[in-house]
Amino acid sequence: MGKPTGFLDFERQKVKDRHPRERMGDFREFLVPLNPAERRTQASRCMDCGVPFCQSNYGCPVDNLIPEWNDLVYNGKDYEAFTRLRKTNNFPEFTGRVCPAPCETACVLGVTSPAVTIKDNEAWIIDNAYEKGWMVPVPPTSRSGKKVAVIGSGPSGMAAADQLNQAGHYVTVFERSDRLGGLLMYGIPNMKLDKELVEKRFGLMEAEGVEFRTNTFVGKDVMADQLVKDFDAVLVATGATKPRDLNVPGRQLKGVHFAMEFLSANTKSLLSSNLSDGNYISAKGKKVIVIGGGDTGNDCLGTSLRHGCISLDNFEVLPQPSEGRTEEFPWPTYPRLYKADYGHAEAVDKFGKDPRVYSISTKEFLGNDRGELTGLVTIDVAWTKDEKGAWKMAEVAGSERTWEADLVFLALGFLGPEETLVQQLGLEQDARSNVKATYGKFQTNHPKVFGAGDARRGQSLVVWAINEGRGAAREIDKFLRS
Repeated sequence: MGKPTGFLDFERQKVKDRHPRERMGDFREFLVPLNPAERRTQASRCMDCGVPFCQSNYGCPVDNLIPEWNDLVYNGKDYEAFTRLRKTNNFPEFTGRVCPAPCETACVLGVTSPAVTIKDNEAWIIDNAYEKGWMVPVPPTSRSGKKVAVIGSGPSGMAAADQLNQAGHYVTVFERSDRLGGLLMYGIPNMKLDKELVEKRFGLMEAEGVEFRTNTFVGKDVMADQLVKDFDAVLVATGATKPRDLNVPGRQLKGVHFAMEFLSANTKSLLSSNLSDGNYISAKGKKVIVIGGGDTGNDCLGTSLRHGCISLDNFEVLPQPSEGRTEEFPWPTYPRLYKADYGHAEAVDKFGKDPRVYSISTKEFLGNDRGELTGLVTIDVAWTKDEKGAWKMAEVAGSERTWEADLVFLALGFLGPEETLVQQLGLEQDARSNVKATYGKFQTNHPKVFGAGDARRGQSLVVWAINEGRGAAREIDKFLRS
């Protein structure tokens, strides 16, 4: 490495956040990047560890060449760092913002010291490339004459489309929504991922020859079997969009919504009218409870705060995680740790307390005679291990509580792909209802149809979706050329 002692000489320095009180007033990205000199200092902390677990199976799913581009950043070779990053990742502008960074929890330096700021370095490399004008359309020099239909414009489908287009095939992406991006567009709020950046990136793909058909629901507007007839190969990359429900008494009350109903409508209204059209679920002046403690739950917190909710609680049925690694999560595995995300920090700033309540289960939703939600009933739960080491949950007698609520958002994860398309194509499904296709091959029981991303593997990370899209593109290319 350019500075062998960098990890000894310099402390880890994360990008800064705008103050919660300031950022809660808008939906702009809240991260403030370091300047180039500070970023080179952070890149110098990459320690030439010999065996870089950051890019192993425990770390980066797309096998980013992390030590190489860290060294290039430190030495001021920004263009070379950009080209090295683009070798493995189609969308570093997205992963550099929304990925939970398993690369950093697998960093060898992290065994004894704060890990290298890999995610922030990645975001800086690609943002710098846009600023310098290096991100430009690069159309393929020749065409194979083969046509591929990609169903779904999320990170998996778009990664596959990008790879297949660069390989010279004619690619058409079908998206049922009015804008491209899937989860990237409507599942992740603008303050985490600026939608102008999403549109800019996909605009480059369109300039490179990828055809996009929005407002086109395959299975309704276009029959799936027709795509199989019209195209040489079809990729199902629709995501896992069936939300997990909470079937307790009172679920039908007005005011109980799936998280994606809330987040998607908010972003669509924000982009269409800066929220002036009113076509979204407003949390202004409302008592809000979010059920589910993952990233989507946190995004519901941040969005509710920006609307102006008057109270905010976040329920999680699991116990509070440890602040450090335990025997259950040894290095270099990705641990479940207790940490404050942006929504939690904003809630603390506004209401003076962390909104999270752990080891709690919802038993019933309460409402008035107009069918409107007024609150809910919970019970505490206790977690213990049985003789085989498996976790068991039990309700704590006498711990029932009643909470006031005007809005409840269910952020409980997803169960698999919607089945209209799957059934039309006659695709086999696995035990979890996902499209059945072997990882590494991605081919379904229909020889012309492939599956990738959350539709195949179940709910997962954006970076895994990119991995799957790239892998499926490789196999489709082999199929077409054979």
